[in-house]
Amino acid sequence: MINFKELANEHKTPLYIYDLDYMTKQYGDLKDAFKGRKSIMAYAVKSNSNLSIVKHFADLGSGADCVSIGEVRRAFLAGVPAYKIIFSGVGKSDDEIREAIEKDILYINVESEAELGRVELIAKELNSTSRISIRVNPNIDPQTHPYISTGLHDNKFGVELDTAKRMYIRANNSQYLDPVGIHFHIGSQLTELKPIYESAEIVADLVRSLSNIKIELKFFDIGGGLGVKYDDEITIAPYDYAQAILGTLKGLDLTVICEPGRFLTANAGYFLTKVLYEKQNGAKRFVVVDGAMNDLLRPSLYNAYHKIEVITDSESELSKADVVGPVCESGDFFAKDYQLPVLEHNDLLVVHSAGAYGFGMGSNYNTRGRSAEVALEDGKARLIRKRENFEDLIALEKDLLV
Repeated sequence: MINFKELANEHKTPLYIYDLDYMTKQYGDLKDAFKGRKSIMAYAVKSNSNLSIVKHFADLGSGADCVSIGEVRRAFLAGVPAYKIIFSGVGKSDDEIREAIEKDILYINVESEAELGRVELIAKELNSTSRISIRVNPNIDPQTHPYISTGLHDNKFGVELDTAKRMYIRANNSQYLDPVGIHFHIGSQLTELKPIYESAEIVADLVRSLSNIKIELKFFDIGGGLGVKYDDEITIAPYDYAQAILGTLKGLDLTVICEPGRFLTANAGYFLTKVLYEKQNGAKRFVVVDGAMNDLLRPSLYNAYHKIEVITDSESELSKADVVGPVCESGDFFAKDYQLPVLEHNDLLVVHSAGAYGFGMGSNYNTRGRSAEVALEDGKARLIRKRENFEDLIALEKDLLV
């Protein structure tokens, strides 16, 4: 049982809280689901990039799926070995590609023919060979929110099958490229098994086609995206997920790479915010809290649902209210028409399922310092990121003021 009042008193609000024991369990469940097949879990750093979180998974044996050179650097700082680091993303700069090659990571995940050309050219300049994977877009509808769909031709990610095959032939013929893997990721918050299976089948068939022309790959990267329960979603069991993937790989000697993020961290996280006051505009009730969209953007960006737990002495009847923050935007809300009791100044609200795409998507909009972050492990709490203050926010500006 988490003592939210105690944490609020010690660390103030707004505050992010992460249950590391829950993350450990989720990691173990997913890793166990792939037993019997060579596999690497590569934590998707973008879901929660706090160094202590990345280190926690590294200590469990995880690699890291990174989508910027900054995330690659975080992975190294957190103790992830180079041979377990993958660098993905549609728009890598030359400097990022160069650094990734120099750091000798497992592979660069290439997303276009133009990018393949840049990687080859930079590897040549470095007189090196770059291991690469190619991200294939299987054109399968993931049946998820359009903003987090990545496996259709309408999405910016990956390349179609014919293009991928042409890229593999080019890479295989280049002395500066070493094609070692194939990758697909059709979207986030996946709750249907069929699109995952269909995508894996398409990509596995491409691997067989490449093998027929003597291009032998080592890694079958299935991405991440396994959905979690925010409200009443029916989610996929890790075992069923693994079996759907593995069922497409018969006869193929490949190491499976899985890139979980949200599945590991979302329901391990809580966002704690304090009630400032209530407000009534005609028939409309508002609960104004000290947290805002700059702290937790998902409700504003996706209209995402998060369960809200109330910590109060109030025993009043429930009525609908919008939970809103101080940011000067009508889009600054955590919930609309949410059933809540009458709340008083300093009552606490706990926003659940905030461990993924929470702090990391935060900003300093309205010159607001980002919240502190606390980790819970074996019943003990420890600070893993200090709260930003005003001096932190202006540190890169004040010496340039003229």
